[in-house]
Amino acid sequence: MTATPVRADVATVDTPIGPFTTVVDTDGAVLASGWTADPTTLISIVHPALRPTELRIRDSLGAVTDAVREYHAGDLTVIDTVAVRQRSGEFLTHAWDILRKVPAGEPVTYTEFAGLAGRPAATRAAANACARNAAALFVPCHRVLRIGGALGGFRWGLGAKRWLLAHEGVR
Repeated sequence: MTATPVRADVATVDTPIGPFTTVVDTDGAVLASGWTADPTTLISIVHPALRPTELRIRDSLGAVTDAVREYHAGDLTVIDTVAVRQRSGEFLTHAWDILRKVPAGEPVTYTEFAGLAGRPAATRAAANACARNAAALFVPCHRVLRIGGALGGFRWGLGAKRWLLAHEGVR
C-alpha cells in the first residue's frame, strides 16, 4: 500500500481547449489531471489514500507536461506510457487499466467497455469508472460513447470531449 504523499507537484499548460492541469506524485505518477486551471478541483477527486497535503506549483512537470503538449499538438500515443496512480475497488482499478488500452480514434461504447473489462453486463459500473476517473487524458475516458455514438457525459464538458474525439480522427 502506498502511503499518502505529503507533497505533489502541479503544472498548468494552455491547450486548444483551455488550461490543462496535472498533479503528479513525488515519483512523477499522475494523480489527477483535467482541463482546469484550479488544482484544488483536481485534488478533490483524488482518492483520499493518495491525496497530497501540499502542492508545489511548477512551470513544468518534465515528461508529463511534454506529453500533454505533444498530445494536443497531434502525437496521440505519447500519453500511453505516462505513469498513472489511482485507487479504488478492484473493478474500477481494472477498468482504468483497460481504458488505457482503447486506441485513439477507436472509441468504444459503454457496453463494449464493460465487456473489455470482463463484465459485459456491468454497463453502469463501466460508466462509473469513467465518471470517477481522476486522470483525464492519461486514462482516456473520453473514448467511451453511448450506443449510437452519442457523447454521454464528461467531467470536463461535452465540448472538450467532442474536440478530443475530433482531434483523434473520430467524426
